[in-house]
Amino acid sequence: MEQVDSSPAGNHHHHALLFPFMSKGHTIPLLHLARLLLRRNIAVTFVTTPSNFPFISQSFSSTASAANILTIPFSHNVPEIPAGTESSDALPSMSLFYPFASSTVLMQPAFDAAIETLTPPPSLMVSDGFLWWTLESANRIRIPRLVSFGMSAHAMSLGRAVGETGILWGPESPEELIALPQFPWMKVSKSDFEPFFYDREAQQGVDFDFVMLAFGVAAQSHGFVLNTFYELEKAFVDYVNSSKNGPTSWCVGPLCLAPEPMEEDVSGPRPEYMDWLDRKYVEGKSVLFVAFGSQADISLEQLKEIAMGLEDSGANFLWVLRDKEAGLLGQEEVTRFEERVEERGKVVKGWARQREILGHKSVKGFMSHCGWNSVMESVCAGVAVAAWPMAAEQPMNARMVVEEMKVGVRVETCDGSVRGFVKRDGVATAVKELMEGERGRKAAERAAELGEAARGAMEEGSGSSWVSLDKLIHEITVGVNKMD
Repeated sequence: MEQVDSSPAGNHHHHALLFPFMSKGHTIPLLHLARLLLRRNIAVTFVTTPSNFPFISQSFSSTASAANILTIPFSHNVPEIPAGTESSDALPSMSLFYPFASSTVLMQPAFDAAIETLTPPPSLMVSDGFLWWTLESANRIRIPRLVSFGMSAHAMSLGRAVGETGILWGPESPEELIALPQFPWMKVSKSDFEPFFYDREAQQGVDFDFVMLAFGVAAQSHGFVLNTFYELEKAFVDYVNSSKNGPTSWCVGPLCLAPEPMEEDVSGPRPEYMDWLDRKYVEGKSVLFVAFGSQADISLEQLKEIAMGLEDSGANFLWVLRDKEAGLLGQEEVTRFEERVEERGKVVKGWARQREILGHKSVKGFMSHCGWNSVMESVCAGVAVAAWPMAAEQPMNARMVVEEMKVGVRVETCDGSVRGFVKRDGVATAVKELMEGERGRKAAERAAELGEAARGAMEEGSGSSWVSLDKLIHEITVGVNKMD
């Protein structure tokens, strides 16, 4: 167990313990939250595992007020999980996600022992919802636990709404649209949700058991921190906060707008793909950014259709291919594709600076899986979205993007289903509509408006999210002082 800067508090009066789930998508928002807490003179201890330590350490290396990094061993003796895997991003298949997530409980003894030694003792804990067992750890040292699921208030609301009404048990077709009594202007389908919302057989699986456990424990926690802003999701924030006895949800985002860019966005030499974007801007060319997050399982057949669709679209594009996707296609296929699209298209393999790319002046569209972090980053950059949901709550996020926020167009599947296969013409049509069509133009205008609203919400001292975080800290620290 490694601990860096074991006395994190200095002149700080309070001490926050932040523990993200082991995935970049879950970690980066809490890195931004750490910066906001440090700016408020709250000491921060950030918990991670050995193989994730370099990324965390680099992320804090430019922070004026450094965080303490606490490294907890991760078990390498978990059935099905390849030895040395300490991030869900590195799983060979997302079918292993729930076994991996469930195995984190093996960290609890070392975690409990480590936090007992922190000086001064933590005042509060913010941990990922998948790390359900950290509530017991927080209770043991008598501090409040806040939960971060990385979800929108919209997705949380829809999940709760269909659970309360049982409305998904009625329709036979998974694509049939159903009106929601709680939100009468909205319609959803079974396919927007994971099968365990409406299928009793699916409720016998380990994924259902894990989700029920995680959300059940979260409901016993002090509250939720949401990477969103009230002006964007008023109706949904009010709904999730309408329960008299439930935990409060606090809007503290968009967290990607935390003051001063995080080191993971700006460290090291400038990537060549940023120079390529510069050239496109000088040429007066608009660029489509294509990225589907760090965890989506995309088949070889689907990757080929994406490539052909981008080629057919005629658009300039920057496509981020994860290592396992590039491996599926093969180097020869990737090279041939790059030769065919020449200067019009750029393929980046592995990790890319998404936030920096979206903020580039040449980037005018984003083909995305609609993970909530990506949605927030596109909003903050004022970039319209070609919404292509692939897993989890992403179909709900896609509805939010297209129907509620009106900042995007939907990538249509070949059979019209929510989670179906997309052929090359579906890709090309969505790209052309987003980059050249009337719907794309209106979406871009709306995205620019929401970008301004997002920056207003994070305005220091007066923005709704800034004030919300101040109120949350005050509520917790006053409570801790009373407890002491």
